[in-house]
Order: sequence, then structure tokens, then C-alpha cells
Amino acid sequence: MEFKGVMGGLYRISEWIMRLSVINLLWMLCSIPVFFFLFMGLVSQTPDALKATLPILAVLAPFTLFPATTAMFAVARKWVTGEEDVPLLKTFFRGYKENYLQSMLGGIFFVLIFVIIAVNYFFYLKQGSSLRVLAVLFIAFTVIMIIALFNFFSIIVHLHMKIFQIVKNSILITIGNPINSIVLLICNGVIVYICLTKFNFFLVVFFMGAIVATFSFWQFNRSFTKLQTKQQELEEKEQQRLAEAEAAEEGNDEASESAVNESPISLHKKVENDKTKD
Repeated sequence: MEFKGVMGGLYRISEWIMRLSVINLLWMLCSIPVFFFLFMGLVSQTPDALKATLPILAVLAPFTLFPATTAMFAVARKWVTGEEDVPLLKTFFRGYKENYLQSMLGGIFFVLIFVIIAVNYFFYLKQGSSLRVLAVLFIAFTVIMIIALFNFFSIIVHLHMKIFQIVKNSILITIGNPINSIVLLICNGVIVYICLTKFNFFLVVFFMGAIVATFSFWQFNRSFTKLQTKQQELEEKEQQRLAEAEAAEEGNDEASESAVNESPISLHKKVENDKTKD
């Protein structure tokens, strides 16, 4: 049954509230160890207790939080690409299972990077004024890696790549599209800030993660679509140029014809490497 007018609008809103809340709850349930120790650290009365939980969070995150976040992005990908009525539980746990290994390996990499950044930041912060400037550079590097983390989850659910390529491309996309990266960071920062300060418990438990994942993939997909369009235009121009060159040299010897015909084959192999997941 399809509602129209005001009732149709209310039905659509309630449907999206249900979708976002279900996925957010699944995300938190699959990351219970991380959220439990994080909660215990935040409610502790001493800063030392929070610091003591950080190593535990660093160990647990790659095995729980990262795969759960990837599964959440897998559902968000379906929504953004037009498949709004997908079965939520089935899509979530299929994304969790299929991407678990890559998510875990990527999580280990990002956790190690953040640990190295933190150690170097506090080290240079205690040095003299000349070396203290390096601490600012590590803050900038932290921002880049946080944005790359959002791109990492989007790439892992959207493209067939090896883990090294996923990590590399997530960083390259972050650096190569500074405007989109800044927009992504600011918008996600606003979402997290609102969720943590306004009705914090309710919004964090039911909406925060799902909204961030949906917006992050929407932003990534918009940039990726533009990149694909430009790449297709360049390929068409290259094929046209090769066709014109082949026609112009049609009367030449066999060696010349072979040299001209090699280019489109090599180009076609590069195109095949960028297939998206079904």
C-alpha cells in the first residue's frame, strides 16, 4: 500500500527512522567490547582510568569496530545507489562476513598509524619551541588519516581491490580532493557534535553511526561518479585518436600496424581493474 500527500511523507520519514536505527543498533551490538570499555573510560573519575582503556580499545577495534563499521557502510551503499528496500539484517551481516578480513587488516594499519602519531605528537610537544612546531604537523596528519578512514570504508564496500590498494587509494583520494575532504570532515564533525551534545544517549545509540556512514558514502559516491565520467571521456578521446592514427597509417608495413594496435589492449586492461561490487 502506497500513501500519498502528508501521510506518504510521514510514512517515508518513519521508514527511514526505522532503517537508520536498526543499522545503528546492529553496529553497536557488533562492537560491544569497544563501546563498553569506551563507556567505562569516559565515566571514570580520573584521567588515568581513561588512558588505561586506550590500549584495550586499540587492540579490540580492528577485530570488532572496523568490521561492524564496514558492514554499516555496505548497507549505506545500497541506500545511496538506489536500493532502499534491501533486507537490513541480511545485507548487514553479509557485508560483515565478506569484508571481515580486509576490515581487520585495514583496522590494524590505521590503529598503528594513530598510535605512531600520538607517540610522536606528545614527544615533540614536550620539546623546545623549535621542535614543538612538528607537533602541529602531526595534528594535520591526524586529520588527513581520519578523512582517509571514511574513504577506506567507502572503497572497501564499493570496489574490488586488495587491502594495500584500498588503503593507498583512500589516502590519495583524501589528498587529491581537498575540498571534498574538508566538506566530509566538517559535516561529519557537525553530525557527531550534535549527537553527543543534544539528546546524546538517544542519538548516539540510534542514529549517529548510520547517518555518518550514509553521508560519507554519498559524498564518496558523488566524487567517484565524477571521476568515472572524466575517465570515460578520456578513454573515448584516446580510442578516437588511436582509430584516426590507425586509419592514417593503414598503408604502412605490418610492424607499424602492430604498434598502433597494442595501445587499446593495454588501455582496456586498466579499465577492467576498476569494477565495482554488485
